[in-house]
Parts: sequence; structure tokens; C-alpha cells
Amino acid sequence: MSAPELNNITDAGLLAQYYTDGNNEWLGLLMQRYTLLLYGVCMKYLKDEEEAKDAVQQIFLKVIAELQKYPVTYFKSWLYMIAKNYCLMQLRDKGKNTLPVTERMIISPPEESNGTLYQWQKDITLDALHDAVDELNAEQKQCIILFYLKKKSYHEIATITGFTTMQVKSYLQNGKRNLKLSIEKKMKNNKV
Repeated sequence: MSAPELNNITDAGLLAQYYTDGNNEWLGLLMQRYTLLLYGVCMKYLKDEEEAKDAVQQIFLKVIAELQKYPVTYFKSWLYMIAKNYCLMQLRDKGKNTLPVTERMIISPPEESNGTLYQWQKDITLDALHDAVDELNAEQKQCIILFYLKKKSYHEIATITGFTTMQVKSYLQNGKRNLKLSIEKKMKNNKV
């Protein structure tokens, strides 16, 4: 195929070819289309050119490994989530908590999405989570952040806050319950 013909193949077409014959050239063509997007996402989160370039390379390797595990339908949105989660994990591992609580609380393996609707639903969920965390009382909020975001143990939280271990456990349990109730209420109001 000539270069113009290759450029006319859709993302889904390139993925289908890759899944059919396992030829990494198809994947290479697909990844070329999104190199700048990946770099932009990495710069947004990492704010360092060299780190962003390294991250793009690591994401390429992750994409190859993940595509061998299961089929992907919406490549662009899936790739975006892979990149975003990779960058968030890098920041978490370095202890940089410069991101809003909404993005730091949802560091999870990417799931297959169904495009714009999925992203819209996720944005609403993140907004609801952010608001719900802000609505917690000070003790619950402090324990939730230390436990889930800073990965502190009950004992470490007790030492930092001056609460007893039983109080920490109680604040976490009540905080999680209150988060769940608040998010469910907000999601119901947004009819997601």
C-alpha cells in the first residue's frame, strides 16, 4: 500500500489488521497518529520535556503489551486513558500531589470506553467525588486523604493526626460511607 492509502485506513482498520496478522507495523502506523497527543498529555501532567518523552516511550511499550491481552474498540480514548493513568502513577510514585483530588483519587487500570459518553460520565463522576470529599468533616477528610492518597497505614495516620487507631478506623469507615452516599446522590441528580 502507498502512504496515502495507509493514511486513509481508519484506527479500527489498523487495529483489525494488527489483530489479524500480529504485524507490529500496523500498530506503529496507528501509534504515529497519536504521538503528539501522547506527548501533550504527558506534558500536561509531568510538566517536564524529558520525562514526557520517556513516558511516551513507556506508554508505547504498555500499549503493545495491553493490546495483546484483549481487543480494543475505541483506540484514541483508550490510549488517552492509558497515558493519563501512566502519568498519574508516575506522579503518585514520586509523591507529587500537585493534581486536584478528583484526578488523584481515580488512579485505576484503564477500562475499555465507549467514546464521548464514557468520558462525559467519568468527568461527572470525578466532579461528584471531588465535591463529596470536600463535604466530609475535617477528620474524615484528613483520614481519607492520608489513607487513600498518601498510602498511610492506620498507625501512621494516628501518629500524624493524634487520633487513636480506633478513631482512624472509624473516620475511614464513616468517610467511605459518606462518600458513597454523597456520590450516589450527586450521580442520581445528574442522571448518569
